Amino acid sequence: MKDVETKCLRKCRNTCASLNEALRIEASSIRFYEGVQKECNIPEVKSFINEIIDERRKGIVRIIQKLNEIHAKSQISDGIISSFNQFE
Repeated sequence: MKDVETKCLRKCRNTCASLNEALRIEASSIRFYEGVQKECNIPEVKSFINEIIDERRKGIVRIIQKLNEIHAKSQISDGIISSFNQFE
């Protein structure tokens, strides 16, 4: 995996960028498998590829959930920090 160039000031460091890259790769792999599935004439193989696609889609949902969780936690942290900065 290539290094992701970010200047994130949050404690998550490059997690968000890494998860976004994972999301991009998973979406790309789904498009690949969908293309393979369209070309396939064997029902057993089509079914197998469909299972792979479903697993990848579940992975995408999990990545999005984690990104949302990280975003919510960082918003809470930012809110707490900004509340202390108001008194300075």
